[in-house]
Amino acid sequence: MRNALHKMNPSVKFLLITVCMLTMAFYFDPWTPLVFWGGVLVLQILFSRINWKKWSLFMLPFFITAIGYFWTTLVFSEDQSGIVIWSLWGIEFTETQLNQAMSLSFRILAFSSLSLMFALTTNPVTFVLSLMQQLRLSPKIAYGIMVGYQFLPVLKDEFTQIGQAHRLRGVGREKNAIQRLLGIRRVLIPMLAGAVRKAERAAFAMEARGFTGERRSSYFHVITVGKVDAIIVTLFLLVLVLSCTNKFWLG
Repeated sequence: MRNALHKMNPSVKFLLITVCMLTMAFYFDPWTPLVFWGGVLVLQILFSRINWKKWSLFMLPFFITAIGYFWTTLVFSEDQSGIVIWSLWGIEFTETQLNQAMSLSFRILAFSSLSLMFALTTNPVTFVLSLMQQLRLSPKIAYGIMVGYQFLPVLKDEFTQIGQAHRLRGVGREKNAIQRLLGIRRVLIPMLAGAVRKAERAAFAMEARGFTGERRSSYFHVITVGKVDAIIVTLFLLVLVLSCTNKFWLG
């Protein structure tokens, strides 16, 4: 169970995260997303082998965004009713403003944690296969997504190689940011041409191996729904219910 989130069916995980996000969208108090975010972190600690250093680096922009939304909502909120609880440089902050700012910030953290959990515990290839087998996604779309995902590292390496080739041929790097932005077309045009050639070769290879785009009745790699999925879904729904009913047990 230590890596249950990694073994979980990707489609079930995707649907579970979607339900949690949609449910959180209808709660505007600060405590519901805060309790839910804490519960998600506990479940990740107990049932995943996430690299927490990498997780912290990925979460850093979301923390900064949450702080920015907190401050701007606190200062520029239209609804300034309620008891004044804080005053800074002649600006008064009410309880309503604080609740709105905290609600928005904690909601950002909760949503970003769910998204990162899915990204760091899900194999993209297994996810696409699960979409075909459990959610009946068209093989044409599924394999197109899979091939495009496999091309991303290739395109990154090709971008680096073309840039190095330009420097070897004496093409200088513009100092002006606008000129650098306009100069990217020297790299993007050959990259686009190479991507088209690679896509054609991939299509020919798939046709040569009998790919027609029709649905299959059997798969070499079968993705199933098991006990692990039921346990994790139950735990997440329990956290969701506890978060939504926090007023009753927090008082």
